[in-house]
Amino acid sequence: MELDFDDRVVRGLHGYLREVTGRLGLSGDSGYVHAERPVSAYLALEGRLPGFPDRDVALLWDEDGGWAIAVETHSGEDLLVQDRYGAELVPAPDAVARWVRSLLDGKGRPRRVAPPRRAQDDVAARLALYAVVPGVAVRRSA
Repeated sequence: MELDFDDRVVRGLHGYLREVTGRLGLSGDSGYVHAERPVSAYLALEGRLPGFPDRDVALLWDEDGGWAIAVETHSGEDLLVQDRYGAELVPAPDAVARWVRSLLDGKGRPRRVAPPRRAQDDVAARLALYAVVPGVAVRRSA
């Protein structure tokens, strides 16, 4: 069975999030994937960002902008983005975890930056590396 573009992206994103979630030590039920275009994801984080001691923190990903870290609002409005990972839309899970930990530990300095341009990265191909296909064992080298 051949997967279409959206199936590959969604399957890959699920696998990619599983890797990032594991590197951050989060439980498997800490987030979700929005499978409609633009594909995106949300991960609830443990801890707080310096300067926001009373606000929950979330890690966001979307196919156009890559990773962002944001604080929740008290009114249920949109999340307030505090920082973006950078130009790479699908960085290695270890790199994402280091970035998140540095911000939560106060060692990194959140800055509001513009999202990267999607043309810099072939998102579908990068996420396909993390796709889990039913009945097929996936082995990745470290």
